[in-house]
Amino acid sequence: MRDRTQFDRRSLLRGMTALGAALAGTRVSIGPAGAADLRTVRLQLGWLAGNGILGELAADRNGFFAEEGLALEIVAGGPNVDGVASVASGRADIGSISSSPSLMLARSQGLPVKCIAAGYQQHPFTYFSLERNPVREPKDLIGKTVATNGTARILLQALLAANGIPEDQVEVLVMGADMAPLLTGQADVVTGWKTNVGALSVLGPDRVDMTLWDAGIRLYANPYYVTDASLAEHPEQVRGMLRAIARGWGWVHDNPGAAVDILVSRYPNLDRDAELAAVEPVVRYSFNDATRDHGWGMMTRDNWQAQIDIYDRLGQFEGPAPSVDDVMKLSVLDDIAAARPVYG
Repeated sequence: MRDRTQFDRRSLLRGMTALGAALAGTRVSIGPAGAADLRTVRLQLGWLAGNGILGELAADRNGFFAEEGLALEIVAGGPNVDGVASVASGRADIGSISSSPSLMLARSQGLPVKCIAAGYQQHPFTYFSLERNPVREPKDLIGKTVATNGTARILLQALLAANGIPEDQVEVLVMGADMAPLLTGQADVVTGWKTNVGALSVLGPDRVDMTLWDAGIRLYANPYYVTDASLAEHPEQVRGMLRAIARGWGWVHDNPGAAVDILVSRYPNLDRDAELAAVEPVVRYSFNDATRDHGWGMMTRDNWQAQIDIYDRLGQFEGPAPSVDDVMKLSVLDDIAAARPVYG
């Protein structure tokens, strides 16, 4: 694959644990005032707070954390913040990061973290093109120039490997979050999240989408994780945090407009109209047939194994590939099953 910037595995890990621009180290406490009897728990984000925490904000506003004896503090991530390391060191109690491979890579580096739930059942990462030169399936990428950010280059490599496409058949242009390379003809394809409705609006009605999931790379997005020590020493706190979050996302499902109002009241820099347009796809990624059958946050061992296998095949682990049991644990979801919404 011809690439204008080179990245090693260590920089990939740092990038994926940040995976976005943010106000580094910013903390937002949203626990109830004067709640001295509540234990404050810190949620470490992988990047800037946005619609990916609608459920957490709703849970706090509706008192779901307080019912667990908890008060929530949100810690924003950023390019200079290693969110996974923050949780691993005990500075934060629970983390949510953009993409599931970040946790596999962290575990392979010796960080003692485990995923306990998948916030988005399918990753929203998508390859966008236009009708005049569409990419609807992986083979359409052959001979194309793909503009993607540096940390997502590995996702393209995984996609090509899974579909038997030689890397030198696709040219890579490293970009930020701007859609301009597609509109100006610098690239045939650009990448981004389908939930980023505001940024995608410039592409207009001729936009063609090929999701990473449909192309065969089935990652989870917004996975929640804690340390091995938290699971062993503070299991009820872990259950309480996840139970409150699950209930919050169920409330968002039932009250999407009100959830957006909570979001923009906490973060007034966000555009309400754009967030109202985005809330439908956010809810759709949070709830699908899998959650209808198994409840919010569900994930499977087979899916995690497939992710580990493709990253191992691409040589992304500096040591031996982590096992599924190293990376994830299903028992917390089982323990809070009664609180997990079963919408689909």
